[in-house]
Amino acid sequence: MNDMTPLSVMDTTREDRITTMLDREDIRTLRQHYSALLDGNEADRMAEVFTDDAEVVVTVGSMKGLEEIKTSLRGAYRMFDSRKAGHFPFVHAIANHEITLTGPDTATGSCYLLDFVTDRPGPQHPFLLLGRYVDDYVRVNGEWRISRSELDVLWPNDGAEED
Repeated sequence: MNDMTPLSVMDTTREDRITTMLDREDIRTLRQHYSALLDGNEADRMAEVFTDDAEVVVTVGSMKGLEEIKTSLRGAYRMFDSRKAGHFPFVHAIANHEITLTGPDTATGSCYLLDFVTDRPGPQHPFLLLGRYVDDYVRVNGEWRISRSELDVLWPNDGAEED
C-alpha cells in the first residue's frame, strides 16, 4: 500500500458525498419548481417536472401520464380560479423534504405541503389543507423527474372525532 491509497479513498468518499448532496438539491429544486408551475398556471410546462408516464394521486383521484396530468391541472385552474386571476388562488409551500437515493438514477422522498388559500377574506382560516407528498424520482437524460407522487391529506380530516 502506498501513501496515496488513503487519500484516494477519502477523495472518492468526498466525491460521492458531494454527488449525493447535489442530487438531493436537484430533487428539492424539482419539487419547488413543481409548486411554482402549479401556482403560476403553467400546466403545459409539467414535462419539466414529471416523466412521460408519471402518476399523480391526489384527493380527487389519479392522473396517469404527462398529458393527463397537464389536462387535469388545466381543468383545475379553470375550476378554482375564483377571481379570474389566471392562476390557482393557493400558495403551495413545501417543507421538511426528506430524500433517499435508492440508486444512481432513482430516489424516493417525502415533504410536507402547506396549502394556503389566497382568495378568502382576512379573518377566515388561511389553510386549504396540510398534506404530505410521497414521491418516486428518476433521472431521465441527466435531469431528475417525478415518476410518481401521492398526496396524503393530513388536515382537514373530516373523519376525525371532535372533543
